[in-house]
Amino acid sequence: MIGDARGEIHVWMNERAPSRPAIILPLDASLEIRLEVASRFVRRLQGGAAGPLPRALQLTAQRRARLILLLHTLDFRLGGAGPRDIAASLIDAEDAALPALEWKSSATRRKANRLIHDSIALMNGGYKRLLRGG
Repeated sequence: MIGDARGEIHVWMNERAPSRPAIILPLDASLEIRLEVASRFVRRLQGGAAGPLPRALQLTAQRRARLILLLHTLDFRLGGAGPRDIAASLIDAEDAALPALEWKSSATRRKANRLIHDSIALMNGGYKRLLRGG
């Protein structure tokens, strides 16, 4: 791992350092992001600043907050919490205490269910979109 003010760069090398190192990148849908990250790595190896992360990998404050909320939701869900428990802890405790009939049609219930659905999707491979800048 190479430290940098704008983000750590993680490197894997086999056991012996080659005299002429190479960067191997798969030619896939993520090639452009991989090239940008490889360029950051080369700049850092040459003693310069790596520069900013590719725009696709930068998280806005709103996106970061949503991902944190999804991780909390997943923790609760995997711990056995239901939508009402998740709503009470993460969204709106007052709405979560509504009588059953009101709860069933509440926006808070729909939001809790969306968070549960999205957090499980993230766990089941959706996180890979983050690595591709999606």
